[in-house]
Formats: sequence, structure tokens, C-alpha cells
Amino acid sequence: MKKGLKGSSIKFFIVLSILLGGSEIYAQYGYGGRGYGGRGNYGYGSQRSSIPQAQETQKEPEPKTAEQLVDGEMPRITEALALNDFEQAVLSSVLKKYVQERIEARILKLPPEKMLEVYDNITKRQDEELKAGLPIEKYDAFVALQKEGVAKTLKKSKKKKKEKRKKSKN
Repeated sequence: MKKGLKGSSIKFFIVLSILLGGSEIYAQYGYGGRGYGGRGNYGYGSQRSSIPQAQETQKEPEPKTAEQLVDGEMPRITEALALNDFEQAVLSSVLKKYVQERIEARILKLPPEKMLEVYDNITKRQDEELKAGLPIEKYDAFVALQKEGVAKTLKKSKKKKKEKRKKSKN
């Protein structure tokens, strides 16, 4: 009887070590019924760090300078008003100067009444300078462009070109 007890205890320890060893492998490597990581994919389980990651706050985009603003709009304005190189240079330099003044006024964060007064003053000086530098029909077209917007003016100019082509074909 002692002999049988000794043999069965060895078998018991072998079975126990296999069971404990297998569960340790499962615990360490995540081998579970569905492949590595237990998710059905063949990666090595979750690769997350236990160290919390600081989320970067998104920086606000740098405000554009007066030059960048005007240079970005000049091609559309030039197309809408059909400006030549000289007129384009005059308009661009005047706009850059006065857009810069508006930006500076906005930085001051004046009260609304004072801000309106400053903007009106800037607009008057800009208009005087544009009147002096541009032909009157281009100045008038620019004022209309400011009221209607560039997109609307471009549509109108394209429409006029189409009408001219139709008339010239007939």
C-alpha cells in the first residue's frame, strides 16, 4: 500500500505542476483560447504603459500678419477687379498698411465705441489713399467689392465675360 501511495503522490505533483505552470504561462503571456492577447489578433497583448501620459494641449494657430492676410486675398481681388501690375502694387501696399493698423487697434482691446471710431478713422484714411492711387473706376469697383464680397464680384465678372462671348459669337 505504501508503494501505491508513493506513485500516486508523484503523479499528483506532476499534474499539479503542469496545471500551475500552465496557469502561470497564461497569466504572464496572455495565452488564452483566442491567440496572443486573448483578442484573436496575433500581437502580444495590450501594450499600454502603466505610466500616465500627459496630453499635449493644442497650440492656437499663430494669427496671420497683415502681409499674409493681404497676400492671401490679392490674387482673388486682382482677378475680380482686373488690376494691372501697378494698380495691384498700389492696392496691396495700401491694404497692408491699414490692415496692420486694424490689427494693432484690435490688440489694444478698446471699448466698442472707441474701437468703432478708430476703425472709421482708418477706413477714411485708406479710402483717401486708394482714391489718390487708383483710377476712379477701379476704386469704385473696389468699394463695390468690399460691400458685396470677393466671391459675388467674381461671379458677376464671369457672367459678364460669358455674355460678351455670346454677343461676339452672334
